[in-house]
Amino acid sequence: MAERIEVGIIGPGNIGSDLMMKLLRNDLLKPTYMIGIDAESRGMRMAKENGLKIIPTGIDGLKEVDDKPQMLFDATSAYAHEYNNQVAQELGIQMFDLTPAAIGPFASPTVNINDHLDKKNVNLITCGGQATTPLISAINDVASVEYAEIVATISSASAGPGTRANIDEFTETTAKAIEEVGGADKGKAIIILNPAEPPILMRDTIYAIVDENEFDEEKITASVRKREKEIQEIVPGYRLRTDPIYDDNQVTLFVEVEGAGDYLPVYSGNLDIMTASAVGLAEAFAKDWNAKKEGA
Repeated sequence: MAERIEVGIIGPGNIGSDLMMKLLRNDLLKPTYMIGIDAESRGMRMAKENGLKIIPTGIDGLKEVDDKPQMLFDATSAYAHEYNNQVAQELGIQMFDLTPAAIGPFASPTVNINDHLDKKNVNLITCGGQATTPLISAINDVASVEYAEIVATISSASAGPGTRANIDEFTETTAKAIEEVGGADKGKAIIILNPAEPPILMRDTIYAIVDENEFDEEKITASVRKREKEIQEIVPGYRLRTDPIYDDNQVTLFVEVEGAGDYLPVYSGNLDIMTASAVGLAEAFAKDWNAKKEGA
């Protein structure tokens, strides 16, 4: 078995902590650093308890250590990511961006997992983007999508300070990814924070207008269901709530995402789909690196 690649996490909040729990049991990736700004925060304490080295001075603190990780996951904010990425590139470290900063190209594991293996910064879009763009892409594979709109509804309880600070970036980045990853000619994204108690699972609604000359219900349904199964290999709690609904050349999909409960409650599927997708993407990089090393 190839040696596990050492990785670091920037941001010990909900996303960073959930990501750490997934990485701790991963066969290809080994979490070695948690980077934050408060050594006594819950996430930093938990990282230390799980054997990670903690850096409480932010990304700049990584400059001072000798055994730097080969990969970094940024689970902070779109605003902070710009500087974090600048430092990562100076240090020659691969960056996976879980913020909506969108400095690097968009990546969704079931759509274009191997397309950006040469890029030093890759963006995981947003939770809504990971939940919807693969299905839009699946529709577009068999019928050109002229317009796609998604409504991402998440529990208010699963939207921490970072998520709330990035609302504007969420809608802009997701809409752009609907076009670049999903393949739609035009995309739009809406996010709703639902305060219901008990908290609801993440739910996404997708509306797609397809070329009426290419419209074929059987082909679209088969393509969407195939993509659903592919996503479930990475995010087991991902599912379509019904078969696609058709109205002339409009396709409507209803998606539900239940979290794995690694660190966060199962209703936080919006965060789980991000961390699970990030791990899936990083695994592709690790396999590529190991293959090149073995072939050298």
